[in-house]
Order: sequence, then structure tokens, then C-alpha cells
Amino acid sequence: MVRQAQATPPPHSDTRTYPQARPRPAAQPQPVGAVLDRTIPGPGGTTLAVRVYEPRTADPAASSPRSARRRPALVYFFGGGRPLGCLETGDGVCRALTNTAHCVTVSVRYRLAPQFPFQAAVRDCHAATRWVATHAAELGVDRARIAVGGDEAGGNLAAAVALLARETGPALCHQLLVCPNIAGEDHDPRQSGRAAAWHWQQYLAAPEDRGDPCTSPRNADSLADLPAATVITAELDPRRDEAEHYALMLLASGVPVEVRRFHGVPQGFFALPAVYPLARAALSYAAAGLATAFAPAGHQPSRR
Repeated sequence: MVRQAQATPPPHSDTRTYPQARPRPAAQPQPVGAVLDRTIPGPGGTTLAVRVYEPRTADPAASSPRSARRRPALVYFFGGGRPLGCLETGDGVCRALTNTAHCVTVSVRYRLAPQFPFQAAVRDCHAATRWVATHAAELGVDRARIAVGGDEAGGNLAAAVALLARETGPALCHQLLVCPNIAGEDHDPRQSGRAAAWHWQQYLAAPEDRGDPCTSPRNADSLADLPAATVITAELDPRRDEAEHYALMLLASGVPVEVRRFHGVPQGFFALPAVYPLARAALSYAAAGLATAFAPAGHQPSRR
């Protein structure tokens, strides 16, 4: 990746147009049982595009015919810094987690900045999560086994949705936070970098939004009673320390947490298993965390 970038250096994010910056679809997607694109109601009379993935095989941990019919669900939010990204951005990750965690995955096309600044994306993601819970029977989903997850900016949104769901529902059983951008504050430019500063500039409607818990979940008054978390970090991610500190804050608040740092890889590795072999291990670790959260009592799979 370094040699590629040196040979053909891309322009900085703040000099690219949005079509240039938005990721292209991944090649050779992993087959799943079924994929359905549909439109659902969003907040304030808007509509949201979602993509629903069905796993290829039945859940081996299903303890009864009823539990085999009602699958667990993961509501997933793609990365891209909030000005960027689309359903194709998270397609490969959603397919892998769907098959490996034996769950229905609903990927959400939330509204992007700067056309729709904070709090549009958070409200969209929470609305989509509530929709999954409300339409659990239609989706063949067990309402008691719904998780949220995302990578990078999507990890931030998943953490924010977990905070909102604690207050207004739906009940969640897990949160998967992959290289999450936990803090909106850019105290140190050496840590945030030019690209990160640009993303926050596009996303935030006002300077005071940086301190809002839905931007910086670590600023919540309390982290108690949140769903258990799997936190994945990358050694070469400038935001690594803040994500790991958030995991410690969750633990200190009594929230069960599994955290693992993957060495020698940068932010964004999780969605590139063809480039980074460790991405496959990270996907397996994430799926194991979800499988543990989804498993009936007495059927807890190994995390390693």
C-alpha cells in the first residue's frame, strides 16, 4: 500500500470532489444467502436506503426450530468519515459478517455531509435500528438479539446509536466498534491529521457540536448499562488510543468489553482483506464477538 501510494499519490481529501473521493464497489463479493435493497422511512419524513443480507447457512447454535427461523441481526454503518461512503463501501464486510456470525445484516445508507451535517447521520442510523426492531417478524429477526456495528466513522455512529438506544430503544445486545472515531475534538493536529480535520469540518454544523455525546461518545454523562462491546483497533491508526481509552471507559462503567489491537496495519484495513491478511483475522474476531452475543445461554463460542 505504501509503495502504491508513493508511485501514484492521491490528492488530499480536501482537494478532491465528492465523486472522486467516494469509494468504488469491491470486486468479487462473497456469496450470501440473499441480498435485498429496499427503502424504509427515515426521520422527519425522509426515506433511507438499506441493504438486507441473509446468511447462506443456518446458525449452528440454534437451539430450537423457532430460534432457527428467527435469526439475530446486525445493523451496520459503513465508514467514510461521514462525507463519503455508500452501501457498496461496506458490502464486503457485511457479507463476511453475515455468513460468519450467521445473522441478518442490515446496512444503512445514512445521509452524508456536508449536504446533511450533524445530527442527520446519527438520527438516520438510530431510525434504521428502530425500524429493524419494529419489523423483526417481517425480517425473520429475533428482536432480543439485535446488535449495531460499524467501522471508522461508522463505528462512531454505532457507539452513538448505542447511547440513544439506551434511552429510547430498541434494546441492543452488542456493539461492534471497528477503528471508531470516538472523539470529535482535535486537540493535537499531529494526531488528527489534515484529512481527519477536513472530515470533521464537513460533518459538524457548529463548533459546539464537537462536544456532543453523539459526536464524541466519551462525553456522555454515563456509559453504564450500554450493550457489551467488541472494540477493534489498528496499530497505525492515529485515533487508536482514543478508541482503546473508550474501551477502558466502558469497562470502568461495568460494560463487558473485548478489545484487540491489530499490529502493523492502518485505519481502513478492516474492509480490505485482499490487501491486508490481518483483515481476515479481524473479521473473524468481529464475527466471534457477535456470535458470542447472539448465542443462547450455554452455547457460547470461543472468541479466539
